[in-house]
Amino acid sequence: MASELHETIFMAKQERHKNLFLNYKNLNMFPVELLKDEGLRFLERLYMKRNSLTTLPDNLAQKLPNLIELYLHSNNIVVIPEAIGNLARLQSLDLSNNALQLLCPEVGRLRSLRHLRLSNNQLKNLPSEIGDLQDLETLDVSMNQLMSLPDSLHRCVSLQNLTVDHNLLSHVPRQLCWLHCLNQLSMAANRLTFLPLDLGRSRELQFVFVDNNTDLKGLPSYMYNKVIGCSGCGVSYQGLGGEMGEVLRDALIGLPAEVKVIGSEKDNVVPLEELAMRTLHHIHQQHPAGLNLLPPISLPKALLDLLQFPLGHCHRCSQAMFTITYPKFFPLRDTALAGVHRRTTVSFVAYCCSSHCHRTFDLQG
Repeated sequence: MASELHETIFMAKQERHKNLFLNYKNLNMFPVELLKDEGLRFLERLYMKRNSLTTLPDNLAQKLPNLIELYLHSNNIVVIPEAIGNLARLQSLDLSNNALQLLCPEVGRLRSLRHLRLSNNQLKNLPSEIGDLQDLETLDVSMNQLMSLPDSLHRCVSLQNLTVDHNLLSHVPRQLCWLHCLNQLSMAANRLTFLPLDLGRSRELQFVFVDNNTDLKGLPSYMYNKVIGCSGCGVSYQGLGGEMGEVLRDALIGLPAEVKVIGSEKDNVVPLEELAMRTLHHIHQQHPAGLNLLPPISLPKALLDLLQFPLGHCHRCSQAMFTITYPKFFPLRDTALAGVHRRTTVSFVAYCCSSHCHRTFDLQG
């Protein structure tokens, strides 16, 4: 096996191969032949699936500077060196089915990266630096131990496909709604209790999968015309009718912690705090430097963050909302999608900015 490996690498050097396949070679260590002398400076794609590697060499980028794709699926890699960030041309990195417990912040220096696959590892968090990957199109972190996603993900402006299945997520950052290129979002088998109010507002987002989140009872009504997967969501309250059924359904719909007031159809006055936030937001949107011209604003950081990323936008009139929402429920079993999702009792929820919008909103309008 060693002689065969040596011959494969020797031929790659001699013939200046751009692709090198070292899959299923029973490798415990990264082959030193790849790192001798000048290395394989012309190599663009290196495939090392199903070996027993536990780490990568610190001088990988120095010896293989033109790597575009690094495929390390199914090894025993526990840690990747900080020097990984020196692979300036890398576009695809696959570390699925390894033993990663930590993703180093230096991965944020891979500015050419388009596809990052980290499924089936032991990751408990992602570094905020992942938001520096502005060319990233695919991120797969399914089958890990993530309890949250970094808010900085909204800076991955090219992200099209985000897969976070089989983790421990209880919520999704509302900032993800600002990923205007996102086409598919898969969050099956987590612990979600609610989804961001604006999820689905982007026309580009067409596929949302939230299967087997048993505490998830509501989907934002923006998702009504999307392809959704929600079997296994919600609990059965069939047979409960009238006012009691409505009260229970209201209690079952989870809302973000920032929601301070849940309005009803009878409320005619929006709280002063909400009106102030809407006014500040309007100034900020029309004149980004406008807030600097005002006296110092004494608001908690959470509210200041809301000025940049509102809690949501009214499903009726698109007014930004910050501390109050008027939810209106449309049980999925009463909609046109009932036949597709027979096993779920989840509802679509329209989040409105006022009692007027609440009264006049129609899911199919």
